[in-house]
Amino acid sequence: MDRTLSLSDHAVLAALGEGPAHGFRLAGLFAKGGELGGVWAVGRPQVYRALGRLGAVGYARVAEHTASESGPPRSVYALTESGEAALRAWLETPVAHLRDARSELLLKLVFSERAGHDPKPLLDAQTEHFGRVRDGYRARLEIAAGAERLALEWRLAAVEAALRFLSERPT
Repeated sequence: MDRTLSLSDHAVLAALGEGPAHGFRLAGLFAKGGELGGVWAVGRPQVYRALGRLGAVGYARVAEHTASESGPPRSVYALTESGEAALRAWLETPVAHLRDARSELLLKLVFSERAGHDPKPLLDAQTEHFGRVRDGYRARLEIAAGAERLALEWRLAAVEAALRFLSERPT
C-alpha cells in the first residue's frame, strides 16, 4: 500500500478504476447506505480530500466538467497511467496486519470482484502471509503466560478464522 495514501484514498482510487466519476457520485457509493458503504464508509468530505490527494500525487486528474441540476458544474475525475499502476499494485499486495483484513483486504477483494479480476494471486499471497503469522503466534504461545498468552490465543483464533475465510473464497 502506498503509505502516502489512506485506506479511504485507496478506496476512492479503486472506485475511479471502475471509470471516471465526480465526487458526489463517489460519496454516494461509499455512504453508509451506499453500494460499498457496508464494506468501507467514506464521508463526502473525505471523498473530496481523497480526490485532492490523488490529484496531488498524480494518480487522478480532472477529465471534464459536467453541468449539475443543482449547484456549480461537477468535476469528473479519471485515473492517470500512474494511478492505474498504483491501483494494480494495491490490489495485488496482501495486507500486512491481521487487523487490516476486515477493511483493506475486504475492499481489495470487492474491487477485484467488481472488475472481474482473478483473486487467486492475492488470496494465495495473503494465505501465505497469514500462515507465517499463525506459525509465529503458535511458536510464541508455547512459552507465553498470563496476559500475553491470552492475547496470543485471541490473535491465533483470529488469524485461523481469516485463513478459513481465505480458503473458502471461490477462484
